[in-house]
Amino acid sequence: MAAPSTSSLSITTLLLVVVSWATSASARNFYQDFDITWGDGRAQILNNGDLLTLSLDKASGSGFQSNNEYLFGKIDMQLKLVPGNSAGTVTAYYLSSNGSTWDEIDFEFLGNLSGDPYILHTNVFSQGKGNREQQFYLWFDPTADFHTYSILWNPQRIIFSVDGTPIREFKNAESIGVPFPKAQPMRIFSSLWNADDWATRGGLVKTDWTQAPFTASYRNFNADNACVWSSGSSSCASSTSSSSDGNAWLSEELDSTGQDRLKWVQSNYMIYNYCTDAKRFPQGFPPECTMS
Repeated sequence: MAAPSTSSLSITTLLLVVVSWATSASARNFYQDFDITWGDGRAQILNNGDLLTLSLDKASGSGFQSNNEYLFGKIDMQLKLVPGNSAGTVTAYYLSSNGSTWDEIDFEFLGNLSGDPYILHTNVFSQGKGNREQQFYLWFDPTADFHTYSILWNPQRIIFSVDGTPIREFKNAESIGVPFPKAQPMRIFSSLWNADDWATRGGLVKTDWTQAPFTASYRNFNADNACVWSSGSSSCASSTSSSSDGNAWLSEELDSTGQDRLKWVQSNYMIYNYCTDAKRFPQGFPPECTMS
C-alpha cells in the first residue's frame, strides 16, 4: 500500500486543526462562564451548558453572575422572557461594578398581563448615579423565541442593541462634566425576581402566583470581543490599538444606517426618555441631554 502523500497529510492535519478549533470555540458554555449565585436550585444550567434558566416562585427568585470581570466589551446574550401573565416580574440583565460609587449598564424587562407588551427598561449608572432611564416597547413578542440583547461599551460610548438594531446610545460626556463608566471593571449579572410593588403599571398590577413558576431562558452568550480584567490588568492591554481588526469595537460608533435604525426605534417604540421629562427636572435637564 502506497504511503499517503504529503499534500493529503497536510489536508488531514488542517482538517484536524479546524475541527479542534471549532470544538474549543463551541465549548464555551454557562458552566465555564457563569456562576449561579442565588435561588436555591431555581436556576439551572442545562443541555451540557448551552442553556441556562432562571425561575421565580412565591418563595424566591434566582440569579447568576459572570466569572470574569470586563473593562469594555461587546457582549451578546440571547434571552427568551417569561411567557403569559408575567405582570409583577422583572428579568434583569446588566453589567455592574462593586462599591458605593459603582458603574452599571442595565437591561431590565418588566413583565405584563397576557397580551400586553413587555417594557424594556434601560439605565446607565456612573459613579453611583443613575436616573438615566429610557424605556421601550419591542417590535416582536420576546417570549415566543430567543432574541439577542447586546451591549457595546467602549471608552467613547455605550450602545444598547436588540437583534443588531441599536435602541439607545449613551455617549461619553466627560467634557461637559458627566462621569462615564471607564475605570471600574464590571461583571455580568442576571436575575428574575418579584417587583410587583412597582414593575407593572406602577405597582397597580400584582404578581399572579397561580401562574408560578415563572421562567426565563438564556443561551449563546458571547464576549469574544471584550477586555477581561484580571489581577489588575486587561486582556486588551497588549493590543490596545483600536485600528487592529480584533479591537475595532474599541472605537466603534454608529454608521449612518445604525443612526437611522436608532431613530426608527426611538420614534416608534420609545415610551419614556428622562431627557424629555420636564416635570422631573424643573431646574433643567441633565447636561448629557444636550448632546445629539
